[in-house]
Amino acid sequence: MIRIGVDVGGTFTDFVLAGADEATLHFHKTPSTPHDPSEAIETGLRHLLEAHGVDAAEVAYVGHGTTVATNIVIERRGARTGLITTRGFRDVLELGRQARPSIYDYRVERAPPLVPRDRRVEVDERVGPDGTVLVPLDEASLATAVAALKAAGVEAVAILFLHSYRMGAHEEAARRAVEAAMPGVFVSASAEILPEFREYERVSTTVVNAFVGPRMQRYLDRLKGRIAAIGIPVEPYTIHSNGGLMTAEAVAIAPVRTCVSGPAAGVVGAAEVCRLAGFPNLVTFDVGGTSTDVSLVKDGVPAYTGDRMVAGYPVKTPMIDIAVIGAGGGSIAMVDDAGALKVGPQSAGATPGPAAYGNGGTEATITDANLVLGRLAPATLLGGRMTLDAEAARRAVMDNVATPLGLSLEEAAHGIIRIANANMSRAIRSVSVERGYDLAEFSLCAYGGAGPVHAAEVAMQCHLPQVVIPREPGTLCARGMLLTDLSTDTVRSHFADADEASWQTILALFAEMTAEGGAWLDRDNVASADRSFRRVADARHRGQNFELKVDCDGLGPADFAAFVERFHEAHRREYGYAIAGRGIEFVSCRVQAIGAVARAPQAEIAGGPSLEAAITGRRPIYVDAAAGWQEATVYRREALPIGVPVAGVAVIDEMSSTTLVLPGQTATLDRYGNLIVRIK
Repeated sequence: MIRIGVDVGGTFTDFVLAGADEATLHFHKTPSTPHDPSEAIETGLRHLLEAHGVDAAEVAYVGHGTTVATNIVIERRGARTGLITTRGFRDVLELGRQARPSIYDYRVERAPPLVPRDRRVEVDERVGPDGTVLVPLDEASLATAVAALKAAGVEAVAILFLHSYRMGAHEEAARRAVEAAMPGVFVSASAEILPEFREYERVSTTVVNAFVGPRMQRYLDRLKGRIAAIGIPVEPYTIHSNGGLMTAEAVAIAPVRTCVSGPAAGVVGAAEVCRLAGFPNLVTFDVGGTSTDVSLVKDGVPAYTGDRMVAGYPVKTPMIDIAVIGAGGGSIAMVDDAGALKVGPQSAGATPGPAAYGNGGTEATITDANLVLGRLAPATLLGGRMTLDAEAARRAVMDNVATPLGLSLEEAAHGIIRIANANMSRAIRSVSVERGYDLAEFSLCAYGGAGPVHAAEVAMQCHLPQVVIPREPGTLCARGMLLTDLSTDTVRSHFADADEASWQTILALFAEMTAEGGAWLDRDNVASADRSFRRVADARHRGQNFELKVDCDGLGPADFAAFVERFHEAHRREYGYAIAGRGIEFVSCRVQAIGAVARAPQAEIAGGPSLEAAITGRRPIYVDAAAGWQEATVYRREALPIGVPVAGVAVIDEMSSTTLVLPGQTATLDRYGNLIVRIK
């Protein structure tokens, strides 16, 4: 059975093919095509199948991660969207919350609403927080609202009625009215997308879903068409933000769930690779062309969150907790008006890319700086298929940074790297130290095209004891597609004081949602033996604003006391203390239905005969201001022997990335092909 994982990044699209024996892995990268990401996918798939003599008809699985939904929101180039809501709540989308991340910075502007006020229409209806109908749905006002949106020429409609998470019949009636009046219009109802309380987050998530829906559907249609044209007989799965797989049909309904699709696959892949390597506690460190994504994995389980901001818009859906900063290989270095050097978040992207790419870029980027310092070689990118222009990189760094600041070329390039590393380190501390974790107990899993070249310095700054670098780290997000399962999440809001009686109600809701998840798995023909369900209750102390997620797996009707103890453990972990004896209330309950799929196993490798046989040359690299230029030995990763330490200063090249080993550090290849860099 041939299985292929694909990850669409801002600069490159990555591929991993698992052979018929499920143990042989083949890796490939091709430049992304931002105007139509499916074009790069088709190009890469054709190359991969041809290069390895695989008949397209043998492919039984294609899983892919995508940033299409996120990019639509960032660029604000989604569908012309309208909103139907309860009378009196037209402006909830614009009022938002009082939270201000930069309260004293008058230059910070909130992202404008994705639906302007003239396309937000109200309907007479009202449901109470207990699900009781207070005002019946007025058919005349609904017809007027639908007619107004039709006249406005909307392509998508979001529907949000107050407390519809308790009673969704009014939203369903509105959906039918919209679909009857405007056939083909994308409709997103909040009771389907996010049946939870907090109307602002619910309307924002529902609107984002509608805003990206039509373009996402067109993208999926093109992708399915291209895959079928190649001769591959299966439709692609997409990884969603929670680290599980969704069918194309499920993505078409709820594309908002793919907002951190690709990065989530990387975290899943890193957790599995490092678990087998003996490192269950890790910080994932994914440095691509436009961003750095970091996340925390404890005891092999990624950290999860229920909401995040996407380009300034709240999105509330279960997802892996990933911190993203604008620091990647294409991040632009510039001198601001005050004469200070800044790196990112603006990126040169795939087009024109860094100056070294030779596509017309003239601004200095992190990639250009690494090339100037000798940490990257001009002829090794993509295994030699892509050559970098070292002179263009030097010119860009000199003209944009060195000359304006009166620095030497090396000082300017190293300054760019130091600022980038400091930003990356700050992001790592935000998901670890600031949440009470001791980084001395964690490893840094570095991947992405630029992760391994920065990892050694970042690990030193964060006092991490070692770095784990998987095989072909630039393609780990694609490899993660082969290491994840089908999953879907359901949620019910239920407010009640926590006691023995309400605990029985929570268990009944768990049973109801488990049945829903089972029906979802039925549609994908998942065998009973391959199914599992995770149960979580959201709870808080009376008087608290925000709830905690409490694991309820294994708890039955007689285990209410065990739930209370788990709640106190979660409170202690989040806040540093517990309040025994204080009242607890339930807020919501959740069930994740999981369908296990065949995973590409991690096969052991043979390794090369000796270090000497792996040497491809030597070249000077700039270490830092104190050590200056030092001669580094250059190795070919796939030729390294297992268990023999490589002493720094060294550079280890492979198709998708370059690893830097600094003075006093050693890198050792383990039996699964991972590089373990021990930090001095």
